[in-house]
Amino acid sequence: MSGYQEIMSDPSYAGQFVVFTMPEIGIVGCNDNDMESSNIYASGMFVRSLNETPSNFRSHESLPAFLKKYESMGICDIDTRYLTKMIRDSGPKMMIASTQISDPVKLKAMLAASPRIEDVNYIEKVSTPKSYLHVEGVWNAEAQAYNAAPKRIGKKILAVDLGIKRNILNELCEVGLDVEVVPHDFSADDVIARYKKGEVHGLFLSNGPGDPLILKNEAAQVSKLIEAKVPIFAICLGHQLLSIAHGYPTYKLKFGQHGGNHPVKNMKNNIVEITTQNHNYNVPDDICKIARITHVNLFDNTIEGLEYNDSPIFSVQHHPEASSGPQESRYIFQEFANRL
Repeated sequence: MSGYQEIMSDPSYAGQFVVFTMPEIGIVGCNDNDMESSNIYASGMFVRSLNETPSNFRSHESLPAFLKKYESMGICDIDTRYLTKMIRDSGPKMMIASTQISDPVKLKAMLAASPRIEDVNYIEKVSTPKSYLHVEGVWNAEAQAYNAAPKRIGKKILAVDLGIKRNILNELCEVGLDVEVVPHDFSADDVIARYKKGEVHGLFLSNGPGDPLILKNEAAQVSKLIEAKVPIFAICLGHQLLSIAHGYPTYKLKFGQHGGNHPVKNMKNNIVEITTQNHNYNVPDDICKIARITHVNLFDNTIEGLEYNDSPIFSVQHHPEASSGPQESRYIFQEFANRL
């Protein structure tokens, strides 16, 4: 019933329409505090029943008003359960929607001429154009505000923005790290120089949209960081980019892992963590030749976490910041801080 605003404003959904299987969407409305970025990056949303009159003390506006403000498309009265079953059987579909063209022949021709998601570098559309400092902590429900950045621990990281979520940055700040966000086209040589001088102590690779194999330059830069033994932590797309930079190309899943309540087993302590997921691509099984598998998805046994051998580098496929969603994996941010 909630989380739709975070999903629509998550840059990882750039270029995609999102199908919501919960029948009623819009009940809790929308508000500025739940934005994961400064815009709606998803192409649009499908819902079964749209609630245009929200009832929640945190709501500032209705879902239709939210979509109109950011000029995003929403389509309601769709049999989303049927659509979901179709996607589960045959995988994600290319689609086109228009409020101006109703001729199916014209629409079909336009769709056929459109680029596929693996042909578009969405990172260039969602990454920050220049570096900035992030100084906000996590959401404080009691105060109904984000925490001020807590006491620093004297460690600074660079967070590479591949489509980063606001709450990932908040979690990095919450464990006491100084966080500088840098564009996707960062220079590895510059990072290595700053690392050797002690100006920065590690690097974070963020989540983001699209096919990771299209990120040739980013993978080349990450390869340099790996060789220089710079400490790295990565989530989702960053996790996949690390695999590619190590020489292990990713592959596309049939319909990916999306939404909340995905069970992931922590192989180090045998505890099952309930996680939030959003990815269409995955790292190959043979990466275990160079890395230790730390987390496994219990739905399909795909790899969810890695620690690279003889290297200060680790990553996870799921979203430990879980906004919105369960927060059983938040400890990973503290683990990163402890390793620096």
